[in-house]
Amino acid sequence: MTRIKRAIKGEPWSREEIQNLINQSEAELDADEKNMLAGVLEVSETQVRDVMVPRSQMVVIDIEQPFDEVLPTIVESGHSRFPVTGEDRDEVLGILLAKDLLRYFGRAEARDVPIRKLLRPAAVIPESKRLNALLKEFRASHNHMAIVVDEYGGVAGLLTIEDVLEEIVGDIDDEHDPEEAAFIRPDSDRNGKPSYAVRALTRIEDFNEYFECALDDEEYDTIGGLVMHELGRLPRRGEKIEFGGFEFAVIKADKRRIDSLQVQRSDS
Repeated sequence: MTRIKRAIKGEPWSREEIQNLINQSEAELDADEKNMLAGVLEVSETQVRDVMVPRSQMVVIDIEQPFDEVLPTIVESGHSRFPVTGEDRDEVLGILLAKDLLRYFGRAEARDVPIRKLLRPAAVIPESKRLNALLKEFRASHNHMAIVVDEYGGVAGLLTIEDVLEEIVGDIDDEHDPEEAAFIRPDSDRNGKPSYAVRALTRIEDFNEYFECALDDEEYDTIGGLVMHELGRLPRRGEKIEFGGFEFAVIKADKRRIDSLQVQRSDS
C-alpha cells in the first residue's frame, strides 16, 4: 500500500510503477480502477485518428441553412456543438453552440438570425496528435471540440473532450445514446436506403430473425463478434465492412470492444 499512500500525498508515479500496480492482484485495486489506470496509459500512446468521429459521421450545419432547417438538425442529433461549413466540408467556418442559437427560439427575429455572427472559433488539430496533449489543450483553451485534418489539410473528422475522457473512464452514456433495451432500432435513412442502429451485443440469431437473414452463428454469438471476425481485428470508429448482404459501419467503439453499429442492406 506504500504506492497508494504516495499517491495520496501527491508524489508522482513513474509509468513503470503504474503498470506494475495494474498487474497486481485485486487486493489493491478493483477492476474499474485498473481499467481506468490502463486508459490513462493508453491515452499517451493513442493518436487522434484512432478515436475521432470520421468525416462521414459528422453532423454539420451549412452556413446558408435558414433557422427553420437548422433547428431540426439540432433537435434530432442531440448534440450541443456543430461544425458550420461553407461550400464543402473542408471549409469549416466555425463552431455553433446550440445554446447560442436556441435562445432565439420563439422570437419573431429568429428567421433573420445570421448564423455567421454566432460562430465560435474552431480548434484545428492533426490526425497524428496524441490524446494526452489534446486533453491539455482542451483544458487550457476551454474548447470541447476540435476539427481533425489530414496531411493535405482536408477535414478528416472531429473529436470532443467526451471522446478523450471515454478512453480513460469508459463509455459515458447520456440521454441521446441508443437506449439500452433497444438492440436493433430503425435509424434515419442514409444515401436513400433504410438504416438501422444495432448494438454490438445483439445476438446473431436475433439479428437473423429481425432481418430475415441467415448470418452464421456457429462460431460467434453476437453481431459485434462476427464483424470483428470478418475484419480480422478490432475496427476503428467509422470503419465499414460488407458481408452477408449487409454493410456494417462502426458507430461507437474503443480499444477493447465495439459498442454500436449502423447497418444497411448492401443489396437494396
